[in-house]
Amino acid sequence: MHELSIAMSIIEIAQQEAARHGAAEITAVHLKLGALSGVMEDALRSSYEMAAYDTPLKKSELLVEHVPVKVYCPKCCAEQSLPSIQNFACPRCGETTTQVLSGKEIEVFALEITQ
Repeated sequence: MHELSIAMSIIEIAQQEAARHGAAEITAVHLKLGALSGVMEDALRSSYEMAAYDTPLKKSELLVEHVPVKVYCPKCCAEQSLPSIQNFACPRCGETTTQVLSGKEIEVFALEITQ
């Protein structure tokens, strides 16, 4: 279960950033999670609760923003959102593509803190 190591990294990143800003408490961690990240959200949430248990983040909430898969279609010369991660073909013209622009993210992008 690699979600536990990811959760532990999220906790560490949040603690370091909060310490830099002199935060007394972290109330929420905002995370971007791509559809191609290979992370199961439910397992990550459970792992986050375990990893945060005896830390300053024990009462914090993990807020997940889902990032859809976007690819570049060489035929259309445009960015396209894939309706399914099962088929890497442009939804407009049907051209197969492997140029992924987004959807692989696992990124802490914001913290809610109290001073």
